[in-house]
Amino acid sequence: MAGGQERVLKRRIKSFQSMKKITRAMELIAASRIVKAQQRVSAARPYSEQITEVIRNLAAGGAGSSHPLLAERDEVRSIGYVVVTADRGLAGGYNSGVIRAAERALQAETGGDPSRYKLFLLGKKARDYFSYRGYQIEASFTGMSDQPTYDNAREVAEVIMKAFEEGQVDRVDLAYTQFLSVGTQRVVIRRFMPIEQESITEAPSEGPTADYEFEPSPDGILDRLLPRYAEARLFAAMLDAAASEHAARQRAMKSATDNAEELIKVLNRQMNRARQESITTEIMEIVGGAEALAQGAMKEPPDYFREHQETA
Repeated sequence: MAGGQERVLKRRIKSFQSMKKITRAMELIAASRIVKAQQRVSAARPYSEQITEVIRNLAAGGAGSSHPLLAERDEVRSIGYVVVTADRGLAGGYNSGVIRAAERALQAETGGDPSRYKLFLLGKKARDYFSYRGYQIEASFTGMSDQPTYDNAREVAEVIMKAFEEGQVDRVDLAYTQFLSVGTQRVVIRRFMPIEQESITEAPSEGPTADYEFEPSPDGILDRLLPRYAEARLFAAMLDAAASEHAARQRAMKSATDNAEELIKVLNRQMNRARQESITTEIMEIVGGAEALAQGAMKEPPDYFREHQETA
């Protein structure tokens, strides 16, 4: 019985050791991808800052607020929700945190009325969650959560801008995970459209400013730049989400590796205990058998007494 238990424990230990190797490898991969994701976030920041500065200069040059992406609606009848999640799991509470926040906002704002919301979902996890629960999905995009590109952001932004400009939605909110550091990320829901007026009317940074001449006109250039500005904002959110995903996966895999190590220690102690019990049982059986043989030898009559009885 003890030997059978020992074999079972050995198989379980071997299984957890294999699992530990996998989770450790995934942890190291996620850690390496965090660095690359941070570098991409830093590389995209100058473009976003520069286009924002140009828009501010255009506003200072007399550009108006007639662009459809800036149009505030008198009544918000329908809201679009852009939910940025991952295509894969094994990232702890990363996906569930964004999905729960978006679902709570949707229920609070629209009451779950399909005519009052449209969902634009990035990532298989969001698509699977909302489709399984019967939500109406306007558009879904997959295969771009791990390493998003600017072309991916443009593809998604075009669909969202079209829906907003055509009046299908009166406001668009963006739900994603903001990357603050390797150890800290937070779920945020921010307005995506209409673009806040402050972004083009806010005064430029302090310091000397230059006068610009615009050709063909400030309004014409602004009309071309605002869609790029929306794409840059979405791209920044997707990069933040990708970095957050890798950070969450690294933590989850580290926790899984630590748990596997702890389970291996527990199982090793159980196996050692089972081995000791097996050895003790075998020793007791040997001692018991020896004692039984000794007692049997003492009860057997001497040879000369048997011979005397047979002669008589």
